[in-house]
Amino acid sequence: MSKKNRERKYGSGDAAGAARSEMTKFYWILGIVAVAGVGIVGYSVGSKALGSTVSEPIEMAGLDDPAKLMEVARGVTKGNADAPITIIEFADFQCPGCGQFAREVGPLIQAEFLATGKAKFLYYDFPLVSIHPNAFLAARAGHCAEDQGKFWEYHDILYRNQPRWSASQNPSSMFGDYADDIGIDADAFSGCLASDKHADVVTANMELGYQLQISGTPTVMVTQGRGIGRRVSPSIEGIREAIGLLPTGG
Repeated sequence: MSKKNRERKYGSGDAAGAARSEMTKFYWILGIVAVAGVGIVGYSVGSKALGSTVSEPIEMAGLDDPAKLMEVARGVTKGNADAPITIIEFADFQCPGCGQFAREVGPLIQAEFLATGKAKFLYYDFPLVSIHPNAFLAARAGHCAEDQGKFWEYHDILYRNQPRWSASQNPSSMFGDYADDIGIDADAFSGCLASDKHADVVTANMELGYQLQISGTPTVMVTQGRGIGRRVSPSIEGIREAIGLLPTGG
């Protein structure tokens, strides 16, 4: 993996502070494990030759080290970054349940918690590659769209068209069409997709999920500040209940 593809969105002058922030995020996410009563497990990823379209996890050394893992793993945030409550989702673009969650529960989360500033939403890739052969490439496509500030628009269009591209032997051209539909620069997107770019991020996000013993999608969690979070039912009722149980002013 090239140095360029491992670069974070922050500049080198902010690297130390960003690294501390990522470590904090890792430990409060791992707090969910204590609540769920599960342990930490290892995860072995596969590989695919770089330099062409990468559609499955890549081999990366050192992801069992929390510091190394959180240098690479990165969720995508929606809503006010300073909101006191975080709703976390580990999701797979090819998962029908994730599509249902995005279409039916997502707008309710937006109206009730994000638009009001009560919470922010944090999305992590967790493609179930053993049963969803297009999921890893779709996750990379989402990050290619994120490069142009269009992750959430692309997130929505992938889920709206999920039955169509899920059945394709090679959905790359469809992914390019969806990018064009939402105003993404076609050449930049195609170049990103036809490479290994963001394969490290998606692989690291998967590893983070495996270290939390996530085995299915969508997995939804709610946490507050640096406190311990909890896994919740992927429904607006489950999220409301979890947020109602959080201490006020924390």
